[in-house]
Amino acid sequence: MRPVGTFCLVLHTHLPWLPHAGTWPVGEEWFHQAFAGSWRRVVTVLDRLAAEGRRDVLTLGVTPVTAAMLDDRYLLDELHTWLGNWQLRAQLLAGRPERHLRTLATHEFREATAALADFEGRWRHGGSPVLRNLADSGVVELLGGPATHPFQPLLRDRFQRFALSSGLDDGALRFGARPPGIWAPECGYAPGLETSYAEAGVTHVLVDGPTLRRSTAIGRAETRTALGQPAGRTAFAHPVGTSSVLAFGRDLDVTYRVWSPKAGYPGGPDYRDFHTFDHPTGFRPARVTGKQVAPELKAPWDPTRAAAAVSRDADDFVRVVHDRLTRINADEGRPGLVVAAYDTELFGHWWYEGPSWLEAVLRRLPEAGVHVTTLAGAAAAGLVGEPRELPASSWGSGKDWRVWDGEQVADLVVESRRVQDRLMDVVDKASGLTRNPVLDQLAREALLVASSDWAFMVTKDSAAGYARDRAATHTARFDRLADLVESGREPEAAAYAAELATTDNPFGHLDARTL
Repeated sequence: MRPVGTFCLVLHTHLPWLPHAGTWPVGEEWFHQAFAGSWRRVVTVLDRLAAEGRRDVLTLGVTPVTAAMLDDRYLLDELHTWLGNWQLRAQLLAGRPERHLRTLATHEFREATAALADFEGRWRHGGSPVLRNLADSGVVELLGGPATHPFQPLLRDRFQRFALSSGLDDGALRFGARPPGIWAPECGYAPGLETSYAEAGVTHVLVDGPTLRRSTAIGRAETRTALGQPAGRTAFAHPVGTSSVLAFGRDLDVTYRVWSPKAGYPGGPDYRDFHTFDHPTGFRPARVTGKQVAPELKAPWDPTRAAAAVSRDADDFVRVVHDRLTRINADEGRPGLVVAAYDTELFGHWWYEGPSWLEAVLRRLPEAGVHVTTLAGAAAAGLVGEPRELPASSWGSGKDWRVWDGEQVADLVVESRRVQDRLMDVVDKASGLTRNPVLDQLAREALLVASSDWAFMVTKDSAAGYARDRAATHTARFDRLADLVESGREPEAAAYAAELATTDNPFGHLDARTL
């Protein structure tokens, strides 16, 4: 049977650089919860599918910062302790009088035991071998990206190229090859970035759906389809401008069935509620029940009810994808493409049942006549349209840059650019051809200043104080180290750089000379 079209699932795995960054509600607790609730469980799903001989299952973006944290000795030791404490918290919950809490305690203890065994069996010495095995066996395509996940359109051009090459080099060291595709941080794009991508060896990039919808065809008039959208929307990948770099766009009409700013499957009444806690143990004992139901009135979580909801919503999603591809086929006269892209942490952390839903969808789509593959697989299959000029854009509010350069964060943008300029000036003035660990650490601090996470958290008022503190900390470290370098106090600079490297050394290979 000829497939009705192609579906690509893209997951984006990212947290800001966190070692020694504190505990709940921010800092290392994020890392622990993301690993236990999401990353490990998603990989377990992929393992099961791989064992059945399935290949080209999905595209997995792993930012260089996340890859570095999964290999970081300190964080892995802390995670090991956290997983053991998970068992202890489950034992504490088992002593409560409420029957549903004792049932939940049994579930959590089993989950913690399985997570500990998995961690000790294959994650204990780093995540890179686990991810590389999935890529080498053809189960997933790994995407890379620039170091520290900066919003590239706001970077100085020279610094942007340095961040991109450093991130791709990091991917080569951890996974055995430079990732040819990237999930651009925040899907941020500015005209001309494709030149930098092509020079770095990037062949394809993910952008948000509206970026392609608002793009313009090169050398011909626009036409419209029965879907009411300009031809060249997300149904195909498109060369960016005159480059060979392909842009894939998220199909928001499909993607938002799962997770949107206002709705989505995870808000269903039978799913485990993310926001309601048993505060003595930190577990989530309730189901959503209803959006207007107070936490203390929510019904206990019932895994059987949740499993039935997973099956219903997986069937609904498969139907939506199939119908979308059928319509694209009719409009375009050939099979097309649907790309659904999400933060990996949605599956398991924010939406507890997410990994089960993911597995159900990946099994049922081929049964419905939909070809499932990676972005690279879609490009190889020829699902490519005409070249297009893309507008300045992102996947944030307004689909523009306001989240990262709005009035609330204007000072962060100014400081980041000042740091970039000063870094380039210091490096340019340095003499000698020998690698200098002081300049390497100076570059790391500048990259951490430029992380897009700080502006995002401030604009969205999500741990804004923490984000400003992190940005200010890295800026102060950078300036102090730069002062020591420029004043010629080499022994002091070397000692301070070595001190900083004990906590903030995400890219040990980073060589400031490449700037």
